[in-house]
Amino acid sequence: MSVTELSDPPRPEPASSTAPPDRPARSASPFGALLLRLHFYAGILVAPFLVVAALTGLAYTVAPQVDAALYGEVLTVTQVGGRPLPVADQVGAARNAHPEGSVSAVQPGTGDRTTRVVFTVPELAERQHTVYVDPYTGRVQGRLTTWFGSTPATTWLDDLHRNLHLGTVGRHYSELAASWLWVLALGGVVLWWRRRRASRATARHLLVPDLAAARGVRRTRSWHATTGIWLTVGLLFLSATGLTWSRYAGANFGTGLDALDARAPQLSTALAAGPAPADTGGGHHGAAGAGGVVESAAFDRVLTTARTAGLAGPVEIAPGAPGSAWTVTQVDNTWPVAKDRVAVDPTTGTVTARSDFADWPVLAQLSGLGIQAHMGVLLGPVNQILLAALALGLLCVIVWGYRMWWQRRPTRADRRARTGSAPPRGGVRGLPWWAVLVGVPVVVAVGWALPLLGLSLVAFLAVDVVLGLAARRRDTAPAPAGE
Repeated sequence: MSVTELSDPPRPEPASSTAPPDRPARSASPFGALLLRLHFYAGILVAPFLVVAALTGLAYTVAPQVDAALYGEVLTVTQVGGRPLPVADQVGAARNAHPEGSVSAVQPGTGDRTTRVVFTVPELAERQHTVYVDPYTGRVQGRLTTWFGSTPATTWLDDLHRNLHLGTVGRHYSELAASWLWVLALGGVVLWWRRRRASRATARHLLVPDLAAARGVRRTRSWHATTGIWLTVGLLFLSATGLTWSRYAGANFGTGLDALDARAPQLSTALAAGPAPADTGGGHHGAAGAGGVVESAAFDRVLTTARTAGLAGPVEIAPGAPGSAWTVTQVDNTWPVAKDRVAVDPTTGTVTARSDFADWPVLAQLSGLGIQAHMGVLLGPVNQILLAALALGLLCVIVWGYRMWWQRRPTRADRRARTGSAPPRGGVRGLPWWAVLVGVPVVVAVGWALPLLGLSLVAFLAVDVVLGLAARRRDTAPAPAGE
């Protein structure tokens, strides 16, 4: 699982007058040499993608504050009243302000939050128009073009982080970063543990920079490694959750969930007196509405039934197609989350189906919670702070990594270089046969599950082989006559 070293035997590092190498006295094992070379090449070549992901992710962590600053007058009411108006009246006010399109979802306002009436408009494709209504006065406070409930600013920040506003092509950058992040994190932990063990350092030095004895590249390495140790769990979490909705690895993850029957269960909206409608995905904003022709009183009837059934807190009401039930879904994504759903007959006000979050498969629960945590909403402001700290810490680790590369450069007058040399080749040839026998299928399986990781690993291998052959040819070339 590395950029292999096929051609040259290990060679000693060039001497450096400013940054002597900090290596154990004993020779490195083939496993260590292989891992070190993989960590080096991946760090140099993948780090730019990680920098972009960290910076855009850092920007996304403040999305709630950006929304409050830009859309506070739309998203919140100026004065909380005693009792909200009937939902039907609020929907009517929104319809008067937005006569085109069909009502696809309604989120009744609670506390100081306005009611959100979502209209599906064919010209907007995946996006919708959301009209915000004061639930206590019925006054329309504004309209925004939203994407699954996100404001234009949050949608812009989300697109920036996911695809750099480049659409499908741009998604490759974030998937590549997420695919390698866990490899770099775990590889760094193993390398640092091996180095500390070889030097017989105390366990404390795994977590605390050794500033007393460290100088130059050693000091930088100490900061790079110990900070990485502290970030490891968070980086693994970001890698795993980011891959779940990536283009290729995410598709493989979805296939695995299907094979294990571990997706969130569908909520049936079929009524005995009507044909079963197409699945609406549990009431997402893209669910088929009623073509704009709905009985307004049904909103209050359905909401009352859902409250009686135990759906407290913020909810979303999604009108169904004619002859099918409406869905009511809890939309509280903060911990403890509330994601229970019921299907309600809009005519009789009876519950026809129910799906509680507690009954979901464990993998579906973990996936849902992980995505909310990745987006910074599961734990509220604490979640935002943790994500920001992870992004800043990752940026520091990357900067220190590049600094080590520069500090290890040869500085002798006859052998100056702008950067340090790569770790020596030769690790693959020293591996025992059983390691190759087991390792190759594992690498192939990981490359299949994470295609961009597999493809980039092959690309690293090709480049490394070419560079190795070129270096070997230079070393064996005859010297010019007369020298």
